[in-house]
Amino acid sequence: MKRIAFLGPEGTVSQESARYFFAEGAYEFVPYSLMSDVFAATAAGTADYGVVPIENTIDGSVKHHIDLLVEEDGLPIQAEWVYPSIQNLIGLKSAAPGAEPFADVRRIVSKDVAIAQCHDFLRSKLPNAEFEYVSSTAEGVRITKESSDPSVAAIGTRMSAELYGLELLAENITDHDNNYTRFIVIGKEKPLLPPSEHQKTTILVTLPEDYPGALHQVLSAFAWRRINLSKIESRPTKKKLGNYYFYIDIEMSLDTVLLPAALQEIEAIGCQVRILGSYPSFSYGGSGR
Repeated sequence: MKRIAFLGPEGTVSQESARYFFAEGAYEFVPYSLMSDVFAATAAGTADYGVVPIENTIDGSVKHHIDLLVEEDGLPIQAEWVYPSIQNLIGLKSAAPGAEPFADVRRIVSKDVAIAQCHDFLRSKLPNAEFEYVSSTAEGVRITKESSDPSVAAIGTRMSAELYGLELLAENITDHDNNYTRFIVIGKEKPLLPPSEHQKTTILVTLPEDYPGALHQVLSAFAWRRINLSKIESRPTKKKLGNYYFYIDIEMSLDTVLLPAALQEIEAIGCQVRILGSYPSFSYGGSGR
């Protein structure tokens, strides 16, 4: 049975997403306290694959996870998929007759990102609530369960509410209906997946220091070949102030004629190119999912 590592505890969006994506086949889903532990377990072979949230519609890139992906060599991206991040207010219902289920809530325990994504609901319905920030939404649900206090609530998934035997005080409280998260799976071998119509390649490009206009040359290598870049982001190399590499998502497989030629052109001007993966891409409810 293949083991899949995810950011725990149980009940996180990462687990919910992983169970959705790996719905077919025999898998064991293993929670880890830190995302760095997910990478370490996959690198050591304790887990076969690691699930990594890499980008969110509302909050953009998860920069720490991108850095971990770059730092951990030998764990290519094997697939990506998109999953809706549906957050709910979770806790014990108010016992007051006719009151809102969350009328007693005075403290909300959750991950900072989840709280930010539910700003409008919290401001209008619970303007005086205090916030306590924890490592994950599921951790907030666990703390809420242990408190046995109707004044304490969490923001999290329906799965986490079911796991900890709590109630949904308010459903789908995120500010935007299009709150989706892009996940990648990392591992040393390709998982068994259905075919996808969409293929992507992710690369890391470090520019030569003594070549003015190098970034323009890099972009031109893709542009004249009509290769679409879905994302380009600079991140510090952490070696020298002002020294950056470029993280680039390309909407094309490496198994083509055009893309390898573009990469060769980039390397010819002195750029360092590292391939982080060439992999199938799945949309929510799309091909194979």
